[in-house]
Amino acid sequence: MSRPWRALRALRLRLLGPGKELVGTDQFGNKYYRVPKHENHAGQIIPERRFVEAINRQAYLYEMGDFPTEWEAWIRKKRNDPPTIEEILKNENYREEMKQKIKDVSEKDKLLQAKEYKEGLVAEPVHTRVKGHASAPYYGKKEPSQDPTSTASTFQPGSWKPPGSGSSHNK
Repeated sequence: MSRPWRALRALRLRLLGPGKELVGTDQFGNKYYRVPKHENHAGQIIPERRFVEAINRQAYLYEMGDFPTEWEAWIRKKRNDPPTIEEILKNENYREEMKQKIKDVSEKDKLLQAKEYKEGLVAEPVHTRVKGHASAPYYGKKEPSQDPTSTASTFQPGSWKPPGSGSSHNK
């Protein structure tokens, strides 16, 4: 590289900092980058930055699990080295095995509960139907009608008095 190009490169690094380095990609096509620790033109030390360029740039379309857990840990600096494809696949297989084991255990548990209910060892859970809430003004009473009611034609200003506002109420 010629001397002027080296000078321009040094000037660019001094002013803008180093460029991003591609670290890896995941099975979804997302690309992971890092910008190494460097010193800017004012002498401040800028720490390493890690980020992802998502395959789908519309953030609102992403859901939990769109980025592999291993890559997310690397971006958040919970791990120093980026994950390998083998590591991601191994962990994914392990998670699938655990899901299957959980499903099997919950099915066995349901069968055991049904057997215990049938044999009378355990009481069946009571299925109650709660209408309203205890704090509702109509709890335990007939629910209010959804139809609107109006007293516009019979309303007289000053005729309504709140309960307990009689002459026996002490102030």
